[in-house]
Parts: sequence; C-alpha cells; structure tokens
Amino acid sequence: MEIILKYFADFTEQQIGQFGQLEALYKEWNEKINVISRKDIDALYEKHVLHSLAIAVLCAFDKGAEVIDIGTGGGFPGIPLAIFFPEVEFLLADSIGKKIKVVQEVAAAIGLKNVTTMHGRVEEIKGRSFDFAVSRAVAPLGDLWKWTNPLIRTGQKSDELPNGLVCLKGGDLNSEIKESGLKKITQAWGVHNIFPEPAFEEKYVIYVPKL
Repeated sequence: MEIILKYFADFTEQQIGQFGQLEALYKEWNEKINVISRKDIDALYEKHVLHSLAIAVLCAFDKGAEVIDIGTGGGFPGIPLAIFFPEVEFLLADSIGKKIKVVQEVAAAIGLKNVTTMHGRVEEIKGRSFDFAVSRAVAPLGDLWKWTNPLIRTGQKSDELPNGLVCLKGGDLNSEIKESGLKKITQAWGVHNIFPEPAFEEKYVIYVPKL
C-alpha cells in the first residue's frame, strides 16, 4: 500500500480503505482460485494495482463516463480504476467464470458501487456502447482493437484523450503496433516514465482513438 501513496496523495479515506483491503482479499481468494501468479501476490500493490493506475495518470475519465475492461482476469485494471474514479461506471468482462466470481466478491467486499460484471466474450456484447475500453496483456493489439472498436462511441469523456482503447502492454511494442496496422494513430507511453520502479521497465500504456 505504501507504494500507492508514494505516487498519489489526494485519496479520500474511503479510497484509502478500499485500496488497503485488496491485499488480504486477493491473498484469500488466490488460495481458492489462482487469479494472480504465486510469485506476484506479495507484490500486489506494485505489479497489479499501481500498474493499473498508470492508465489513470494518462487518462482521467470524466464523471459519468462508461468504461469496459476487456479480459479483466481477477479485476485488473478495472478494480483499481473503479476505486480511483468512483463517479465512472465500469463493466468488467472475462470469459472465465471463476475469475468473474473473484471480481464480484472483491468489489462487494470493498463496497464498490460503480462496478458490474459480465461472464462472456467481448464479441458477444450487443446493444451497448462505452466511452473507453481498457485492458491489460489480454491479446495482441490488433485483436483488441477489432473487438473493442465497435463498442466505443465517438466523443471525448476525458480532458486528456478522445474516446478510445487504453491498454497496458509489455514486450516488443514496435512489432505489436506494426502488426496491428494501427501504427499511424497509436500513441504509447512507458510506464517506467510514470512510475520509475524496476518492475515497469519495458511496460507501456498504449492508446488508440476511436475511428
């Protein structure tokens, strides 16, 4: 928790309490359902919570914005972002039911009122639209964009960026962007430049605007 407060100083008491409960909750659930790698669970706040909040630094969602988290797994980046932005609505989606169960239980335990969940594939979503899609290391950028572009409405529900896809990626960024066919419109920032911690070397935030 200390590493979160190292970079953010203006949380409410409720937000501090919600962030503070995550470690015990995820350790408890991880004993039942492996949603975070065993080697990373003791670095939950750095490698999962703080990593997720890199999106918040670059893209402050406006009050009333609607955001979908694609392939949320155990709730990242969606749950940290939902704590950070209590007046933004989040839909956390994953095709694996047991992971959505963890998300539901964690959200309920910390009193998150702005989170709903979906057990299923993003391609199955019909009749809904969102201002932003977020994701972390779920699929190649080209696939993510193919799935999310139809769900994102035009507009701008953030002072920093027009509506679009904001995702967390690692590895060979240049190759992935080139293969996606989105090179001309994609922006990228190094997470290590936002939070200068060793764990974030070669980690990136990628943004693709709604076309």
